[in-house]
Amino acid sequence: MDNIAEKLLNRIADLEGTPEGAYNIRINGASVGRASSPNIEITSKTDVSGIDIRVHPGTKYEMVHIPVVIENSGYSETVYNDFYIGEDCDIIIIAGCGIHNDGYHLSQHDGVHRFHVGARSRVKYVEKHYGEGNGSGERVLNPVTEVFGEPDSYMEMDMVQIEGVDSTKRLTKAELADRATLIITERLMTSGQQNARTEFTVALNGEGSSANVISRSVAKGRSTQEFLARIDGNNACYGHSECDAIIMDEAIVTAIPEIKANNTEASLVHEAAIGKIAGEQIIKLMTLGLTREAAEAEIVNGFLK
Repeated sequence: MDNIAEKLLNRIADLEGTPEGAYNIRINGASVGRASSPNIEITSKTDVSGIDIRVHPGTKYEMVHIPVVIENSGYSETVYNDFYIGEDCDIIIIAGCGIHNDGYHLSQHDGVHRFHVGARSRVKYVEKHYGEGNGSGERVLNPVTEVFGEPDSYMEMDMVQIEGVDSTKRLTKAELADRATLIITERLMTSGQQNARTEFTVALNGEGSSANVISRSVAKGRSTQEFLARIDGNNACYGHSECDAIIMDEAIVTAIPEIKANNTEASLVHEAAIGKIAGEQIIKLMTLGLTREAAEAEIVNGFLK
């Protein structure tokens, strides 16, 4: 593994060396390291590119690392990963993709992740996307995430894309059974000519199911962002979506929240706010000795934490 791959793995998965527990590290389309644990099995798919991760019922306080790195300009791939999480588990999954492109050709990673979360299980999923490189070739990431939550399951998703990705289409779908809970937090920043489209679709099918979808984003330069969130309340349930965006320079941000109640006991709320950084915030920081640019950067960093 070279220095570029090591730095990207640290950036997207906080890895230094070989992780403990179950892991699969993929670089330029090939697995360069894999290990299962007594409770978590990772195997290659036989029909398409990707892996199956099976978590035994009752597995507690274990982690799974599945980062992806692309260094070769012009390389594109689509990967399918399925997670089968048994009942009564409590685990953390660290994913993410980093692209380094110093060439002239497009580099692209499309990842399809499907989570089958067993009854009474708790899952925290962390996904970081990052791009870098001095070449003119585009860095493209298109993640698709599907969640199937069984009764009394709980899944928390922390999805981050802060810089370097020229184009992204982020699609997340979920179906929740009785008393299942899904919490999604997205943090996103675009600049230059970059564009990002995020789409969430959640079906609250079970009685007492709930979902909370929150997106915080910053759009700079001439970049564009589009946020769509749809929550269908099909039972006695609770759903909430929120989009909060800072717009700067000549950027364009579109927010389209949609809620649909198909049951009289469904309680659904949506919020959307788009605006520039408040002038008084900048002035306050400038009185403390910061330049205007430094003040804006401080506000943006705090907003995206």
